[in-house]
Amino acid sequence: MNHVTKLINEMIKFFSGDVKRINHFLKVHSYAKLIMDLENINNGLCNIIEVAALTHDIGIKICEEKYNTCSEKYQEIMGPSAAKKMLKQLGYDGGLIERVCYLVGHHHTYTNIDGIDYQILIEADLLVNIYEKMLTKEEIIKIRDTIFKTKTGTRLINELFLRTN
Repeated sequence: MNHVTKLINEMIKFFSGDVKRINHFLKVHSYAKLIMDLENINNGLCNIIEVAALTHDIGIKICEEKYNTCSEKYQEIMGPSAAKKMLKQLGYDGGLIERVCYLVGHHHTYTNIDGIDYQILIEADLLVNIYEKMLTKEEIIKIRDTIFKTKTGTRLINELFLRTN
C-alpha cells in the first residue's frame, strides 16, 4: 500500500462518521492532484501537495470538540499539531512534515503565498469550497481574479462555475 493510500485510510478513520469532512478532503486531494499533474510539478513537491490536501482540515475535528466551532483561524491554529502527530505515526520525513504543517496552518491565509505547493492547495480547497458554500458568480470572479494563479486552476474555476453554454 502506498503512502497516500495509507494516509487516506487514516484520515477516514480520523473523521469516522463525518461523511461531509471525508468527502471534502477527498475532493480537495483530487483537484490538487489534477492541478499539480497538469502544471507539471516536480515529484518532491507532489508528495507535499498530496499530503497537505488530505490533511489540510484535520484541525476541524479538534476545534469542534474543544471550542465548539470550526472557524478558519482555529483550524489554522489547531491543525498543524494534529497533522504532525498523524504524519509522524505514519513515518513521514521530517522536512515534509514541517512543510505540510506550515500549509495546514496557513491554508485559509490568501496573502504571502510562498510556493506553488501552497498555491495549489489553496486553489484546490477553494474549488471545493465554492461549490459547498454555493457562492455567487460575483464572489467566484473576485476569488478567481485575486487568488488564482495557476493556468489549470483558473481554467477549472472558469469551466466549473463561470462557463455559460
